[in-house]
Amino acid sequence: MAQPPARPKIYHITHVNNLVSITARRELLSDVTMTAQGEATVTIGMSAIKEHRLRLPVHCHPGDKVGDYVPFYFCPRSVMLYVIHCANNPDLSYRGGQGDIVHLEADLQQVVAWASSAKRRWAFSLSNAGASYAQFRASLAELGQVNWVAVQATDFRSAEVKEGKQAEFLIHGSFPWSLVSRVGVKSAGIQNRAETIIAAAEHQPTVEVRPEWYY
Repeated sequence: MAQPPARPKIYHITHVNNLVSITARRELLSDVTMTAQGEATVTIGMSAIKEHRLRLPVHCHPGDKVGDYVPFYFCPRSVMLYVIHCANNPDLSYRGGQGDIVHLEADLQQVVAWASSAKRRWAFSLSNAGASYAQFRASLAELGQVNWVAVQATDFRSAEVKEGKQAEFLIHGSFPWSLVSRVGVKSAGIQNRAETIIAAAEHQPTVEVRPEWYY
């Protein structure tokens, strides 16, 4: 098993249009909070899985459900992005492909430090947090249990690699926009769109065209 990177990054994917509401409220919200508030967003995930995550426990924090947390992957170019790119999964209502999807990158250590000072719960899963068999951890000392070879893999046809690549970092309730250090996009057009939206925000992370983060 490979060791974790010295400075691991985490990645949340969303539709570029959602940057309007994210920057306006200065935070990303968990699914349960967005549902409660009736938040109008472009949904790129699978509704059935989102509903399932509202019931799945985060075992290291008794009483919490996966849907109570804002989810991140440990890599760009995730398995979920591939599903969005293919746009042929019957459970996926969004059919716009990957072109309008942006990656919000943050530094894991900075996030954990903020969570500690804000007394905000966090956890990470060793596989897809939306699976009933997912294992959860809440200590950076256990970060080596993540399958980092799978996380960094570009070929995930193997079931073991696919599971490991879907490991998630979870932050309870909401995630501050100010902790987003970089926005990765597929094209110059979406870069311009993202920069225009972010220009009105107090915090303005750099927006970069990163084709290697896409399929």
